[in-house]
Amino acid sequence: QVQLVESGGGLVQAGGSLRLSCAASGRTFSSYAMGWFRQAPGTERDFVAAISWSGSILYYEDSVKGRFTISRDNAKNTVYLQMNSLKLEDTAVYYCAADKFSGVSRPVPSRTPNDYNYWGQGTQVTVSS
Repeated sequence: QVQLVESGGGLVQAGGSLRLSCAASGRTFSSYAMGWFRQAPGTERDFVAAISWSGSILYYEDSVKGRFTISRDNAKNTVYLQMNSLKLEDTAVYYCAADKFSGVSRPVPSRTPNDYNYWGQGTQVTVSS
């Protein structure tokens, strides 16, 4: 089993920054792509960012490009989401997720929630005006 534990959420004013962390355990972290998703009340879980197993391929949802940065430290089994210039519409529960397949089978990270089979418990991010 894979365990993912997010941290770093909280309340921040618009324009501020937060860094989310996701610590993984239970399998070879460095072999799998990782993703960040978010879900606001009454909405579906949406893609935010993804990073390949090596960290060389990064994808972002259009509304966060230039503001958010995904990164990973394979030595620490941790993936990060640096969020700058936060907006009210970034308010949501943020989840990290691990790909079903290793980088050998899926070298390009997916933006689709169904391609991830391990999820953290989520961390709340609230942006206030």
